[in-house]
Amino acid sequence: MSVLSEQVDARPPQPPSARRGKRLLRAIAAGTLLAAGIGASTQPVAQQAPESHARRVKVLIISMFAPEAQPWIDQLGLTQAVPGLSIDYPNVHCNASDVCQLTTGMGKANAASSVSALIYSGQFDLSRTYFLVAGIAGIDPSQGTVGSAAWARYAVDYGLSHEIDAREMPAAWPYGYFGIGTKGPGEKPPMDYRTEVFQLNETLLQKAYTLSKPVTLEDSPEAIAFRKHYTYAPANQPPAVIQCDVASADTWWAGRNLGQRARDWAKTMTDGKGTYCTTAQEDNATLEVLTRGARAGKVDFSRIALLRAGSDFDRPYDGQSASDGLVNYAQQGGFVPATHNLVNAAKPLLDDIVQRWPQWAQGVPAN
Repeated sequence: MSVLSEQVDARPPQPPSARRGKRLLRAIAAGTLLAAGIGASTQPVAQQAPESHARRVKVLIISMFAPEAQPWIDQLGLTQAVPGLSIDYPNVHCNASDVCQLTTGMGKANAASSVSALIYSGQFDLSRTYFLVAGIAGIDPSQGTVGSAAWARYAVDYGLSHEIDAREMPAAWPYGYFGIGTKGPGEKPPMDYRTEVFQLNETLLQKAYTLSKPVTLEDSPEAIAFRKHYTYAPANQPPAVIQCDVASADTWWAGRNLGQRARDWAKTMTDGKGTYCTTAQEDNATLEVLTRGARAGKVDFSRIALLRAGSDFDRPYDGQSASDGLVNYAQQGGFVPATHNLVNAAKPLLDDIVQRWPQWAQGVPAN
């Protein structure tokens, strides 16, 4: 039996209200995603003793809205209400192996509120939890294609900035977007907000990427046809597991100029080390809450992995308008494969953590 289908708790599970990913359900049910067991973390965090009634969580999957969540929820056996969660997604879904899933609601405010409510509810012991933040995203066609799954090293906030309307900016500027406290584009701003950039555990990142890279990802006839509009790789290639970084902003943007701005901004904010490839909304908010939770001894920040799968391109193909690419994004055919590939790409990492727990209990194994 798959651990994800095990039942615990005498309370009857709540029926999921969102659309069900039937095809992915069958794929997951054919194998075991997670097995039991977790040991003590050796990470040097000042952890507080958990309350005796708190439920221990081994793996927490953080989704942002129903289509991302449903492939996981369909395999999890119960729900647990937590005060303060989104009214749209009021339950945490868990099973007998202490694998749980949270849906935050979309956008930074919802993500921060829901993750905070979970951490400080007192209902869960998250001190030894591995976190998987997994959602869909727009994707840069120079780095990946629709359906590709990208593990991130950096999450860069793409909303904390100055901005001047491009029609009013100095003639020499490439765009009107620039860092707060700077004189113009290309200057790195002071990190006064402390949420501008997050860097995740490199060892965990490389392990996740290595384990998942051989996976064959799901595709769709619509995506295969749409990719042919792009004349270059990897945009016109099948989806793959890749490693590149995410820009977080509540604005759902599209276009060549804004896309180039995202590339430049990621380079500026990471001192040239980051490579932008996916655009999403929530990640910097989620990571800031987890950072504060780590300072409070509630979570271990070194156990966070961030995965984004491309559901649509962030800029049009030659001859297409930006507005057409954005408004008609569903015609690209990447939405369903992206939601399914979150699980397909994450499964090797989650399997390895659980099946080789004696090694993982001491930290990320070297091999």
